[in-house]
Amino acid sequence: MKKSLQQQIDDLAAMDLAALQTRHLEFFGKETACTNRQFLFRKLAWHLQAKAEGGLPESAIELARSIARDTPLRTRVLANADRRRAGMPMDNSSTTTIEPAHDARTPLSGGLIVKQYRGNTYVVTVRDNGFEYEGCLFPSLSAVAFEITRTKWNGYLFFGLTKEKTNGRG
Repeated sequence: MKKSLQQQIDDLAAMDLAALQTRHLEFFGKETACTNRQFLFRKLAWHLQAKAEGGLPESAIELARSIARDTPLRTRVLANADRRRAGMPMDNSSTTTIEPAHDARTPLSGGLIVKQYRGNTYVVTVRDNGFEYEGCLFPSLSAVAFEITRTKWNGYLFFGLTKEKTNGRG
């Protein structure tokens, strides 16, 4: 008698890492380098569910593929995974962080910054090449703040755009 989907998932939940790795080999026809039991369980449970009830719609798969094609990071991840599988020590492989191209204090291009100052409301639009205020393009928020107040200001401070706190600490 065939087990229900819930019973199959319950069976997976009761397996240890070695059994999950064996089941991965059965499902996908290749061994896994994964040693995280929880991740492997979730991957196999998702596979069972997708097989029984249908996976992602084709439109979602195509969207994911188009994003992956345009991402240069993909090649680095694969290269590092190959190094790790080859048993190369971690000090011989490189790790990198991705720094965002835009300042986290300001909204993305097209966003608005609103400031109440001396009874007036001032609206600044963020552009790729600066900040737009009353139809004029300014190179910095400090220049916009000067235009409004006629005194020198740190633009981020004037508009209340201070750095985000990390982990709840100032």
